[in-house]
Amino acid sequence: MAESMDGIDPRAVLAGRRILVVEDEALVAMLIEDTLTDLGCEVVGPVASIGEALDLVQGGAVDGATLDINLGREEAYAIAETLEARGIRFLLMSGYAPENLSAPYTRWRMLQKPFSERALARSLAEVLTA
Repeated sequence: MAESMDGIDPRAVLAGRRILVVEDEALVAMLIEDTLTDLGCEVVGPVASIGEALDLVQGGAVDGATLDINLGREEAYAIAETLEARGIRFLLMSGYAPENLSAPYTRWRMLQKPFSERALARSLAEVLTA
């Protein structure tokens, strides 16, 4: 995964960054955490609720985030808005196709599930360097 992809080296971009992981599916959260750790990130979380995520965003420095849109019966729009207001870039994740997202989410970059480790690395690096 360290190789350059279209001029972006995910490891160079992501190494040392504190990335908040918001995901309510344990296996997906573990995959994201393992991938980010392998890339040299410091993983914050993972957390599975809006309240936990907002506490971490408001309580400490994060450099970026991966954000599952659907957290059980909650949608993560409040987290996205808070991250955006603080200037923290993030990558939305969803099992829905981008064209099926509701209007509040369409202005942000999204990675569709299921995804590969390479796609996660590249997408997050692109978001953080945009």
